[in-house]
Amino acid sequence: MFEIKSGDKTLSLTSPVVMAIINVTPDSFSDGGQHATVEQACAQIDKVVSEGALIVDIGGESTRPGAEAVSVEEELSRVIPVIEYTAKQHDVWISIDTSKPEVMEKAVAAGAHLINDVRALQEPGAVAMATSLDVPVCLMHMQGQPQNMQDAPQYEDVMQQVTEFLSLRVDYCLAAGMPRENIILDPGFGFGKTLEHNYQLLAKLPELHSLHLPVLIGLSRKSMIGDLLQRDTNERLAGSLAGAMIAAQQGAQILRVHDVKETVDVLKVMSATMASLHQ
Repeated sequence: MFEIKSGDKTLSLTSPVVMAIINVTPDSFSDGGQHATVEQACAQIDKVVSEGALIVDIGGESTRPGAEAVSVEEELSRVIPVIEYTAKQHDVWISIDTSKPEVMEKAVAAGAHLINDVRALQEPGAVAMATSLDVPVCLMHMQGQPQNMQDAPQYEDVMQQVTEFLSLRVDYCLAAGMPRENIILDPGFGFGKTLEHNYQLLAKLPELHSLHLPVLIGLSRKSMIGDLLQRDTNERLAGSLAGAMIAAQQGAQILRVHDVKETVDVLKVMSATMASLHQ
């Protein structure tokens, strides 16, 4: 049974929990521009917390395929006011979606409890910063960078290579002094993977549990849903919910989603069904 701790906050991961996506960006693939102002982002946080999100993942730089990098100053100007508002208004876990050590430091100082890094702390100084902050960190697998990751991703065995990469990153973080209980893993759906790779990852998700660490899954509204179903981003709810339920059944502890209320409903139905098996 897993749990994560940050300061005086503890979150049990005995049952899957929902992490809400809050992109304070003009160019994210699904909701870019919808929450681009601080006011819009704060209103969305009010909404998803009321719908049952236990974690809000606040990001100020898009990592969609082809996304352009933003400066530290720009990223901070987007996320810090939203983190401060959330910390003041809600008793919820706050995640900062960033790869920059400077943003990690200021975000945690503003009230963030968790670092979610698509680059698995590979930026210069990131491991040292995350270790010094002593908060949980999610390490994600990505082949390439957002600018080029979908050009021609190739694997001999996608789950084996993703697991090997994450295992090496875990070892690196442990060697730097990070406590093992602070580490969460994300196989990185859509980050340098073809449609086939993504569904192989979902089917083989239990193999990632060989590392004995909590697993975070983010496939909400992604191209693995849209390309399979031939649906635009605003028509991918059913596919996203199916993916979330499969991931939960495969043992994922954290589901990173756009549609919080609907995902919470799915998990409640699944939980009630599983509970009935043991009566």
